[in-house]
Amino acid sequence: MTQGADYGASFASWRAGAGEVWRDYTRHAFVRDLGTGTLPRASFLHYLIQDYVYLVHFSRAWALAVVKSATLDEMQACAATVDALVNREMSLHVTTCAAEGITEQALFDAAEEDENLAYTRYVMDAGLSGDFLDLMAALAPCVMGYGEIGLWLKDTAHPATPYGDWIATYASDDYQTVCRNVGALIDAAVARRLGGDPQSVPRWQTLQTRFSKATALEVGFWNMGLRGGAEPAQR
Repeated sequence: MTQGADYGASFASWRAGAGEVWRDYTRHAFVRDLGTGTLPRASFLHYLIQDYVYLVHFSRAWALAVVKSATLDEMQACAATVDALVNREMSLHVTTCAAEGITEQALFDAAEEDENLAYTRYVMDAGLSGDFLDLMAALAPCVMGYGEIGLWLKDTAHPATPYGDWIATYASDDYQTVCRNVGALIDAAVARRLGGDPQSVPRWQTLQTRFSKATALEVGFWNMGLRGGAEPAQR
């Protein structure tokens, strides 16, 4: 199993603790097909539509992290993440889908697939029922997983893959900086709340369980993408 990118000590421990499910996520058939260019366009668009819906809830979860923050630094980092998600990352989905005749309103009105519903509500529940660390453990697989996937595909993807723009987004210096910043945010939050030897604290296993479960739900999200569907379902 690859050691992956350097996004901080807490993430590295959680990634290792997740075991093979992390590889199932970051080397999923959907990911590999993005790199080879063999992923059907209908599957990619279905994924993008669902990912847009996911990002709406993901943004709300990061907004909840502002509420759960203990310091101004944590509040500022989480607020900046909300801004990046709402005002930048979601624009990739809007632009790509618009080129296929799918409007922004259709994206916003799309009904959630079961896998999407399960994942987003799990993350929100982690924040609502837990504290800042619970929420970070549930959010980290998405943030850092896409960073690792972007770097891997940058090195391995076929030059002619039609999904080059997607790959470039997550391999970019800007996105890699986001991953490192979130990793540093988590490490500081862990040290503040659990001390200098967090893995010796009983609570660490709870955080590992949250991270591993969120990773498994990411695998389900890719499965949903592979299932495909050219048109967005309406509420």
